[in-house]
Amino acid sequence: MRNIRTDLADEAHKLWRESAGETTELPGVKAREERLEGFPLTRVEILDEEGAEAVGKPVGVYCTLDVSGWWRHEPEAFDRAVRAVAALLEPLLPEEGPVLAAGLGNRAMTPDALGPLALEHLLITRHLGEVLPDFRPVAGLGAGVLGTTGLEVAEWLQGAAEHVRPAAVVLIDALAARGLDRLCNTIQVSDAGLIPGSGVGNHRMALNRENLGAPVLSLGVPTVADCETVARDVLAQAGREDGDSLLRGQGRGMFVTPDSIDAKIRDLAKLVGYGLNLALQPGLEVEDLEALLA
Repeated sequence: MRNIRTDLADEAHKLWRESAGETTELPGVKAREERLEGFPLTRVEILDEEGAEAVGKPVGVYCTLDVSGWWRHEPEAFDRAVRAVAALLEPLLPEEGPVLAAGLGNRAMTPDALGPLALEHLLITRHLGEVLPDFRPVAGLGAGVLGTTGLEVAEWLQGAAEHVRPAAVVLIDALAARGLDRLCNTIQVSDAGLIPGSGVGNHRMALNRENLGAPVLSLGVPTVADCETVARDVLAQAGREDGDSLLRGQGRGMFVTPDSIDAKIRDLAKLVGYGLNLALQPGLEVEDLEALLA
């Protein structure tokens, strides 16, 4: 399989099928398409190590929700998208116990700011047990990136997890995609943890149950695409199959992001934060969050 950067499991699965010329199912992987709250949903389940090796993603469930209809201002699109995100997260969460939510990324770099900004829309309740006894305890953490803190993400998360002892950790992060049509239009929910920076070739320690001592869910939105990958795909669509020789590595290490990324990241951070809130506090509705977080 070509070395194409993507954090999306459904893209990686489709890429394997393109490379192998296969039309049958990949052993160790199940994929199906559904609809949730009116939005297209692709569910990829990597069942074993054979499937994980073929797709290049850890064993687990990966749900990719297409929320492009939200940008087209379809009726009640925001509320439906929030409920859809919550419906994907809720069955993956333990029924009770505190949850540690971590907003990964660099707040000073807009395409990477989803995680820190999403925390602004999250109900932090761990310290309010006596005041809000019916709310699930939630702690939030957004410490920054290695270049601004001197700490690897895994280091500060391990420290926080040791103190909070969460029933689950939820990671919110910006991702990389292969296709330009995925940028800011899809949300991936997974129970397989996360390897920060893997989609842009900047691998860090895996954030998973083994390293953090609790189930690790991830909630991400692709905000960048690798220039070399985009150029190769454009050439292929034009009938040129010699993209590698034409490009000769040009564009490597460069990434593209959509226009109006500032506004889109702010809106997506609210959508992701609200969806996580409804999954953690299932007795609430979207209008309750508007009142509580105003």
